[in-house]
Amino acid sequence: MIKIIYGAKGTGKTKKLIDAANASVEKAKGHLIFITDTKRGMYDLARDVRFIDVSEYDVAGEVALCSFVKGVIAGNHDNEYVFLDGVVRIAGKPVAEMAQFFYMLDKVADASGLTITVSVSAAEEALPDFVKKYL
Repeated sequence: MIKIIYGAKGTGKTKKLIDAANASVEKAKGHLIFITDTKRGMYDLARDVRFIDVSEYDVAGEVALCSFVKGVIAGNHDNEYVFLDGVVRIAGKPVAEMAQFFYMLDKVADASGLTITVSVSAAEEALPDFVKKYL
């Protein structure tokens, strides 16, 4: 399952994503993973959430990001939640051009039984239909 947190830059998407990750700790039976491209918010996450800064791994582009997520998931068999912050920034392209990324992410979530929550920097009216279906 994919969930979307959206809004313009500076509207608190990262805080909402961190809050969602921390709230999931109590009900999770498996691993929780928080992936972003900055250290911001790192110390706000609960200790049980695995924090990964992709800028340390030179991840650039939507295919690289999806491959990175797949690799992280492959590292443990009992992953349950993945939180992706700043996918538009990491991919380096507008959300309207990221249909392939969301398609791949949907397949990964379904195949692995994951709940993947993604923050997207865009107003609701600017979200393409392939993203709106996850609202």
